[in-house]
Amino acid sequence: MRFLLMHRVPEDDNASWDPVPELVERMNAFVEKLSAEGVMLGAEGVQKVGATVRRRGTAIRSTDGPFAEAKEVVGGFLLISAKDLAEATAVAEEYITCFAGVEEMSVEVRQVAEFEDLEPYLAK
Repeated sequence: MRFLLMHRVPEDDNASWDPVPELVERMNAFVEKLSAEGVMLGAEGVQKVGATVRRRGTAIRSTDGPFAEAKEVVGGFLLISAKDLAEATAVAEEYITCFAGVEEMSVEVRQVAEFEDLEPYLAK
């Protein structure tokens, strides 16, 4: 199974967006470890600036970031392979330790919907 681990940080915490060299080193070591174990499928950080596209009924509206409506925003993600949610959560618990020095953050763990999961919903 594939799982998406998204780390969320406060949008207004500059320390969360300007990683210190030690964080980069810890993250690189963690990614290398997961890659060697065959767990890592992908990993990326994201920039602070972005946009939000919302739809309400037929109206579509785009808003530039930073995201004033959110307290926490996605700062990056891992895409991993794990046998179940418990194993993915254990990886997330190790992942969050890479961010020593970041005062407040969370990691959301979500199973990726695979094509076969959608087959019952396809028109036949």
